Amino acid sequence: MGTSVQVKPLCGVYNENPLSYLVSVDNFNFLIDCGWNDQFDTSLLEPLSRVASTVDAVLLSHPDTLHLGALPYAMKQLGLSAPVFATEPVYRLGLLTMYDHYLSRKQVSEFDLFTLDDIDSAFQNITRLTYSQNYYMSGKGEGIVIAPHAAGHLLGGTVWKITKDGEDVIYAVDFNHRKERHLNGTVLESFVRPAVLITDAYNALLSNQPPRRQRDQQFLDAILKTLRGDGKILLPVDTAGRVLELILILEQYWEQNHLTYPIFFLTYVSSSTIDYAKSFLEWMSDSIAKSFEHTRDNAFLLKHVTLLISKSELEKIPDGPKVVLASMGSLEVGFSHDIFVEWAADTKNLVLFTERGQFATLARMLQSDPPPKAVKVTMSKRIPLVGEELAAYEEEQNRKRKEEALKATLMKEEESKASLSAELAVGDPMVIDANIKQPSSNAAGFQRGAFRDVFIDGFVPPPSSAGPMFPFYDNSFEWDDFGEVINPDDYTIKDEDMDQASMPVDGDLNGKLDEASANLMLDTTPSKVVSSEQTVYVKCSLVYMDFEGRSDGSSIKKILGHVSPLKLVLVHGSAEATEHLKQHCLKNVCPHVYAPQIEESIDVTSDLCAYKVQLSEKLMSNVLFKKLGDYEIAWVDAEVGKTESGTLSLLPLSSPPPPHKTVLVGDIKMADFKQFLASKGVQVEFAGGALRCGEYVTLRKIGDSSQKGGGNIQQIILEGPLTEEYYKIRDHLYSQFYAL
Repeated sequence: MGTSVQVKPLCGVYNENPLSYLVSVDNFNFLIDCGWNDQFDTSLLEPLSRVASTVDAVLLSHPDTLHLGALPYAMKQLGLSAPVFATEPVYRLGLLTMYDHYLSRKQVSEFDLFTLDDIDSAFQNITRLTYSQNYYMSGKGEGIVIAPHAAGHLLGGTVWKITKDGEDVIYAVDFNHRKERHLNGTVLESFVRPAVLITDAYNALLSNQPPRRQRDQQFLDAILKTLRGDGKILLPVDTAGRVLELILILEQYWEQNHLTYPIFFLTYVSSSTIDYAKSFLEWMSDSIAKSFEHTRDNAFLLKHVTLLISKSELEKIPDGPKVVLASMGSLEVGFSHDIFVEWAADTKNLVLFTERGQFATLARMLQSDPPPKAVKVTMSKRIPLVGEELAAYEEEQNRKRKEEALKATLMKEEESKASLSAELAVGDPMVIDANIKQPSSNAAGFQRGAFRDVFIDGFVPPPSSAGPMFPFYDNSFEWDDFGEVINPDDYTIKDEDMDQASMPVDGDLNGKLDEASANLMLDTTPSKVVSSEQTVYVKCSLVYMDFEGRSDGSSIKKILGHVSPLKLVLVHGSAEATEHLKQHCLKNVCPHVYAPQIEESIDVTSDLCAYKVQLSEKLMSNVLFKKLGDYEIAWVDAEVGKTESGTLSLLPLSSPPPPHKTVLVGDIKMADFKQFLASKGVQVEFAGGALRCGEYVTLRKIGDSSQKGGGNIQQIILEGPLTEEYYKIRDHLYSQFYAL
């Protein structure tokens, strides 16, 4: 049997909910993506809670909430403790995304699903990999190799390849084949005939997208029209994903056309997001990397986009036309929510959506056709406690502190008793006979918790004393031939100091957040949240343009046809889109297409019959290897037998091996062979795709060279009369191969 593979969706099938899937490869459980929505709906995580403790490794594909938002909560509350793997940008930008979401929620609610410490704890142990880097699993996962490859959707976005015994399981969701300003396209098309491909149907019904230049121009025209009409533009965006492409479009256009309208990027972590983007140029498009190599021009050294981390900073800007990119894209919380409420009633303003809003969010509601004329929103604000509320809060905090201090004292007493019991049990000659009656500790004036070798009331030792003597401490110094002996413990930083020194103000491992964001995170001023319902009359313009960075339906079908997996699993997409793509793939891609339901486990084990055999030492001692590039090859005639341990083994034949035809191993490039023949004095030239050698002999290749794995085999045809020249050229051709 082939490698056993089971797929079990935990969230995100037959709908647009977050992505989370359990993929088992020979009983090694991968949790691929651990997403959540912007509402942080805990009911979506119930299937994950049932399997979290069985997960052996977590693979993250993109740095947004739909792909990793539940990771801190799952590790804190659901028992998820497996190692996590991601690319460096997914790790860094994912961390910022979760910070931004937490701070946005905390400003408008008593958010308690996870804390900043939980986010740090979940992310600090992530193993970071580079594209195409093979990581060999150990222990239970021995023999499994994982490798991330470019997805083209978000910075650091990943197509995961899991390999076991030569069979590939590919996880490719939210990929983009088109090259953009800051990202290259996906490498998914380079995979041919994997055993299993898991992909999404999110855009299966989307018709052909317009060319990038046309789309960008429509985007800029809509913005300029509003600005010239004295209006303001709000772009609800994600924290650190597709917003990078939008910033580059605006920055480059403003620079080329010398525009002066202000542009603002407003999130709680905007400065850190751009700082990381500056340092991730090697993960970006070839054009950005080459530009930096040649001119040291960093594309994210922004001249026209101002970074803000609080709404008060925006309110200080003089009123007038402006462009504001603000999180969150769903309009549920964050700066975009508050700005929309303020700007929606002005007909001159524009709210420009660049991605589909998540299901059941305010953004999705506004994108409906026709959009609502009025919407009800909840306005929440965190305000400091004053007066009686502040006094009650401080009294409660004092009570809690006293309780904690009392608990600490009691624990210290218990530890002291335990340590004393251990000392007495050793049999110290100074220990007083237990049979001697001792006055009660209360009568002696001894109070529990006092230092045990302080004696009172006529030197009568209390029961907790080690012996009737005053304490003596030897403070003498040790010396060696070079002076005083240094005790390393004297220079060790205490644990508390170490924690404070190692923890930067933001909780991020490299301390990349700006000071203002840090102040927000560390603000311990007593406060409460005040909420009110409000009706917003939507009079501003609402426009949606697709800047999601995902392949469209027709491109997805072409790519799947080229990859041609043996088995295909469809996830994440509306029921209509999933069924549409399933029917197309059954007809045009492969006969085994699956679209499982939530918690439905499907077996996609390969139908190939593969067996593991050992090469016996007796056989290997008679094999002659020939070197071919980085490999050594040999022809082996053997028979299959069983060893004493029951494993299969290749053994030498008991009878002489039958003769076999000569096998030519290797490949040949026609251009290289042309030069080789010319060096041997043969007149050679290309004619009609073939190589004309001398006067009568023609050499040509037939077969599809683009096919790999299960594709057609290339053949080389040598045509011409059987002359001395023919045999001479044939010998030259054979010399380019290894004969077995």
